[in-house]
Amino acid sequence: MARKITKAVFPVAGLGTRFLPATKASPKEMLSLVDKPLIQYVVEEAIAAGIDEIIMVTGRNKSAIEDHFDRSVELEHTLEAKGDAERLRLVQQIAGMVDFCYIRQNEPKGLGHAILRAKKLVGNEPFAVLLGDDIIHSPRKPAIGQLMEVFRKTGAPVVAVEQAPMENISAYGVVAPASRRGKLTHVRSMVEKPQREKAPSNLAIIGRYVLTPDIFARLEATEPDYKGEIQLTAALNALARRRKVLALEFEGIRYDAGDKLGYLRATVEFALRHPDLGRSFRDFLKGLPL
Repeated sequence: MARKITKAVFPVAGLGTRFLPATKASPKEMLSLVDKPLIQYVVEEAIAAGIDEIIMVTGRNKSAIEDHFDRSVELEHTLEAKGDAERLRLVQQIAGMVDFCYIRQNEPKGLGHAILRAKKLVGNEPFAVLLGDDIIHSPRKPAIGQLMEVFRKTGAPVVAVEQAPMENISAYGVVAPASRRGKLTHVRSMVEKPQREKAPSNLAIIGRYVLTPDIFARLEATEPDYKGEIQLTAALNALARRRKVLALEFEGIRYDAGDKLGYLRATVEFALRHPDLGRSFRDFLKGLPL
């Protein structure tokens, strides 16, 4: 039985350029999805899977994330004075969700570099990585929890994948399978954003990983790409040559909230599932003159 995973790394230093001008002064992770910021959904997923320490790798203009998960004494006093017990409970819950650590990524040097920044805080432990762009609705078991379960049984690093349309495959990192058994794939190698005709499969890597501490040595040895970025895919490729790396087709619906259309789709579908808003919102949509 592999060691229990208790830490998760959240790389949140990206500039969010696809959402400009909305993200010029506000982090994309703080964009609201119905009634919570995007990042809170991902934090709640990690907590539901048993994570009790979250390491946020942040950058400039990201203080709103730290503020969101901190106490707001003035707001609490105001709500208490108004007798608004329900909203008071909600804001106090956020501040006490889990232990947070914060470290800066001072330059945009890629996902691999962001994860490497967390090396000292992670230590010699296996850990999860969750990207805030990917919001996953998975009511039976949290998506990252599904990967953690595979790791507990195998001790191998695990990446989340989903079957992507081949016409869109060049937007993803893609797994080249050595073998497949049901939803689990033994990874031979990975290709970053291949052309359609060169893609080794339709298994696209999405923003959930369970990694072992030996990834840090591979990241340190990885040369930056033509954009000056250290790619996690390249380090995982190097790791796959030395040990078993697995890919799991998780159970759940993934929304690319880093894309405007994906964000709108998530907003509509999460609103339809909302216990207080769902029925009224559905009636509103039915009444639209489409």
